[in-house]
Amino acid sequence: MDLLFANDRQGEHAPSYYAATALTDRRWPELKGRHDTNVCVVGAGFTGLSAALHLAQRGFGVTLLEAHRVGFGASGRNGGQVGSGQRLEQDDLEAAHGPEMARKLWDLGQEAKQLIRDLIADHAIPVTLHPGIVHACRTAAEVTHSHHMAEKLAREYGYDQVQPLDRDALHAILPSDAYLGGDIDRGAGHLHPLNFAQGLALACDKAGVQIHENSHVHHIRPGAKVRVQTRHGHIDADHLIFAGNGYMGQLAPRVSSRVMPINNFIIATEPLGDRVAQVLRENVAVADTKFVVNYWRLSEDNRLLFGGGESYGYRFPDILKTVRKPMLEVYPGLADTRIDYAWGGTLAITRSRMPYFARPLKNALSASGFSGHGVAMGTLAGKIMAEAVAGQAEPFDLMAGLNVPSFPGGGMLRSPLLALAMTWFAMRDRIGL
Repeated sequence: MDLLFANDRQGEHAPSYYAATALTDRRWPELKGRHDTNVCVVGAGFTGLSAALHLAQRGFGVTLLEAHRVGFGASGRNGGQVGSGQRLEQDDLEAAHGPEMARKLWDLGQEAKQLIRDLIADHAIPVTLHPGIVHACRTAAEVTHSHHMAEKLAREYGYDQVQPLDRDALHAILPSDAYLGGDIDRGAGHLHPLNFAQGLALACDKAGVQIHENSHVHHIRPGAKVRVQTRHGHIDADHLIFAGNGYMGQLAPRVSSRVMPINNFIIATEPLGDRVAQVLRENVAVADTKFVVNYWRLSEDNRLLFGGGESYGYRFPDILKTVRKPMLEVYPGLADTRIDYAWGGTLAITRSRMPYFARPLKNALSASGFSGHGVAMGTLAGKIMAEAVAGQAEPFDLMAGLNVPSFPGGGMLRSPLLALAMTWFAMRDRIGL
């Protein structure tokens, strides 16, 4: 079974709030016949769109292939949070990689946020990057750590955008008894992810990228010219960029042994009207400290977009039941609120929670496994791979040098083993360990 087709209709977006408020319904043609190009990019999410756009701006001929629709995968379904730094906190990165490397990784995270701001401005993409992400802590120890990290970022990294929040300050923004404090990162933000992806696609089209939807890549033939085969056509390319993330399957086995697809879910309430003050009193996004993170924000029309729950197989569970339970644990007063949309999608994680950059073939690059931090880092990864194709490989080599271990059992046993581990962590969360 292929995750590309297990839960979705061919050539259609998931039935999400994002799809219902999409920037455009433009469709690009399926790839048919034989073609040649300088660079073939597989996957039209943030990474693939960013790679294609930056390559076209450098004068390369680029063909972008998408199995379904532009922004079909995690890029068009996620929580829309544009976070600072990397998926791991700086103290963890310092312990794992040393202070010098940790600083370089922080700087890349800062560059990723700025890249999103620049892309929106430079290409007049009609989305708003709203400032602010709250990190909501469930225990006193987590609050203490959160405040320590805010002070550390200001002192050692010159980043003064994180404000510690005690219980009262947190509740002034987020009126829920589930949390004891935390912090707010005013330098991070949130946006409509599908519209950002579609805006990038329109910029790609204007720059000369040949975009093909409904063009599922099912075979790669290595060679001096790599051949990329779809149902009704193929492309011979000097360079290949893999940008399928959790939906890449076994196209690159070396990558699949280190990058694990998991499913995550979001619901959207009816517009809350005056009740919005019971949920959020500022237009910020939130992520909490559960191992399986709850995350939420408000839509432009004041719906609560709440994400929570994970699954590790091919088929999605009952999404409404999966996500409504943690939403009501945070906001029990919403028990009578109508749910208008419920959707799921597949992202990808690594064991280290750092993205995996690799050269699966001599003339192929891959970046994936953004572990829930892909809006910012996935977009930057595309630019980094474009630079590497153009001969400026230092940022790519920096990321490719990180130790990202394979999952036990490789591509075959990673799902059941991960499911066992995640079940243990979920039980730990429930009993408060």
